Amino acid sequence: MKFKLKRMAIIFASALVLFFLLLLAVVFINSQGRPQPFVDNSGKVIEGSLAEKTSVKIGGVRQGMFIKSKNTDNPVLLYLHGGPSFSNYFMIEKYKPGLEDVFTVCYWEQRGGGLSFNSEIAKESITYDQLTSDAIEVTNYLRERFGKEKIYIFAHSGGTPIALKAVSENPQLFHAYIAMAQITNQAESEKIAYEYMVSKAQESGDKRALNTLQKFSSVTRGNDILSFFRSPARDNYMHKMGIGTMHNMRSIFTGVFVPVWMCNAYTFKEKFNIWKSKITFLPKTNIHKETIETDFALKVNEVKVPVYFFSGIHDLTVNISLSKEYYKKLIAPVKGFYTFENSAHSPLFEEPVKVINIIKADVLNGKNTLSDQFD
Repeated sequence: MKFKLKRMAIIFASALVLFFLLLLAVVFINSQGRPQPFVDNSGKVIEGSLAEKTSVKIGGVRQGMFIKSKNTDNPVLLYLHGGPSFSNYFMIEKYKPGLEDVFTVCYWEQRGGGLSFNSEIAKESITYDQLTSDAIEVTNYLRERFGKEKIYIFAHSGGTPIALKAVSENPQLFHAYIAMAQITNQAESEKIAYEYMVSKAQESGDKRALNTLQKFSSVTRGNDILSFFRSPARDNYMHKMGIGTMHNMRSIFTGVFVPVWMCNAYTFKEKFNIWKSKITFLPKTNIHKETIETDFALKVNEVKVPVYFFSGIHDLTVNISLSKEYYKKLIAPVKGFYTFENSAHSPLFEEPVKVINIIKADVLNGKNTLSDQFD
């Protein structure tokens, strides 16, 4: 009997090792470190297209970016991912929302994260002021490289305070500002999300979720919000309840962790750095504290370029109602608010056709023809 158990244990351990090696091999095969080129039906690279990964010295440190376009004569767009400093380019490669059909897009990876992570970056430099300064430098690099007087800027979640500040202080550099999940008062957003999650756990009778969430009960009194904001439990249950990254993305592991490792645009080392930054570097900075303690709606009350807000109706990661309240007060020459009925935090990946239609009809023409109508 002991011999049989020992044999089974050896077989099981061998199977695990084999599985791990196969998994590692798959990851390495999908780590060539090149963004996908644009090809025609015959497999040839489309003339005038661009798909490159490069780095530029920005704010005194080298920072990485992907630049992609089906036609480099198109207008230029700077895309600011969220986090801040947690790239989501892997989602661009996975879902292919189509921004490159309309723009020459620079997917800049913010200092301290992704392609822009290195041990020389001081944790004290990860602030919204510095990230905004970096964004302006990237903007000017793109203007000079592509010969454009102005560019467009599209920001997601943690990238929105950066873009909002950049646009409000330098309107002469931008045609328009697109905000997906515009952050305003994130402390209040976290409180609303917490109360919603507790309520849903009670309704469904999920005792495990309820017990975990109730460890953060002080959030309802406005305390320990930063601890909740940083907790794995928050992200886990947000996704399980459909109010996280995407409404139908119910697992961080399968929806975020695995796709990063399967994204061919990154080398193995670059993928490792994405998670090294996320887990060991960014928590040592004050960027999350700054996010929670700042009411960005009070920082900017006027923008002198057209502004377009995209929000998913299921988004409680960045509360849609708070974004809408800010939008109504914000002064801009043209503005539009667009609600996405089938989306949570990422309409660009959840309803890409609608996003592109809005960009073509409204953003590129400086108009407001498709937005929600408010009294």
